Amino acid sequence: MQWLNALLIFLPVAVFLEVTHGNPTLIFLSAALAILPLAGLMGTATEQLAARLGSTASGLLNATFGNATELIIAFFALRAGKLAVVKASIVGSLLGNLLLVLGLAVFLGGLKHRSQRFNVKSAGTVASLLSVSVLALMIPTIFDLTARAVAPREVLRLDVRLSDAAAAVLIVVYLGYLYFTLRTHRDLLSTADEDHSAPLWSVPRAVGVLLAATVAVGLMSEFLVGSLEAATAALGLTEFFVGLILIPIIGNAAEHAAAVLFALRDKMDLAMTISLGSTVQVALLVAPLLVLAGLVVGQPMNLVVTPLELVAVGAGVLIANSVARDGETNWLEGLLLLGVYVILACAAFYYPVA
Repeated sequence: MQWLNALLIFLPVAVFLEVTHGNPTLIFLSAALAILPLAGLMGTATEQLAARLGSTASGLLNATFGNATELIIAFFALRAGKLAVVKASIVGSLLGNLLLVLGLAVFLGGLKHRSQRFNVKSAGTVASLLSVSVLALMIPTIFDLTARAVAPREVLRLDVRLSDAAAAVLIVVYLGYLYFTLRTHRDLLSTADEDHSAPLWSVPRAVGVLLAATVAVGLMSEFLVGSLEAATAALGLTEFFVGLILIPIIGNAAEHAAAVLFALRDKMDLAMTISLGSTVQVALLVAPLLVLAGLVVGQPMNLVVTPLELVAVGAGVLIANSVARDGETNWLEGLLLLGVYVILACAAFYYPVA
């Protein structure tokens, strides 16, 4: 993953363009490219710190910072009032992890290895939790569709209240999930492929890199969001497509590459853990934190999504569960996952703007 660091050249380029009020499209592209290596550095620093801690503390650290880049980007979009982009990025993260990341890992790993096995109990437990958590995210949309016929004038206020309540419940569920995986059932969810390599960085270096990369991601995220409207118009894209497809890929590129590399090494347990575990974190932590953050920054946000997003998430969870149920994967299953993701990406690209 060292090759990603070459893209750090776009960090000063983005700063220069922003300071000199350069072309918004170039600012958008430079900021997006700069975030890719910064996200990788955040992940590496987190792993180096986790390697020096006990299993419980390292698991908590990874669970906390696993989707930090994506959360930062979405927060700046939320603060700018781009609620549709934020909600699309949440759904896009779920779909990206379930279909794109898992699909690439299964497909490329399957091309190199005839079939790959993984801990079916671990994957099945996470997949079941994912089904419940995604259902909790779908309820506000169903509520909105049904409540409009009863109280059309009150529905927006009720949507926000329901989403606030759902966010609080999801965070409690996430804390329970952490206690389950890190304390009471560590053996159930452990994998034989766990990497126990010794840390290469000192603690001060890891902390320094993590803090610096986090600040830089925040700065690039502000540039990205600030130039979003002009850049999407110039590129012929919609903010819905950017939120659903591009932002999740930008924020999770390093994590995506890690899952594929583990699959190529025939460590499908770790690849499944990355894709499914990250999805659970988005549903149970990132989404509710953004809802609660909206109250703090004066941008109340609900979890109501479009019918297309609703169907896509339901289909993604159904397909992921079908892949995880037998403890074995092959390249054809990966191709099916990727095919569904490409179709959804095309639908997002052609989705009309109101």
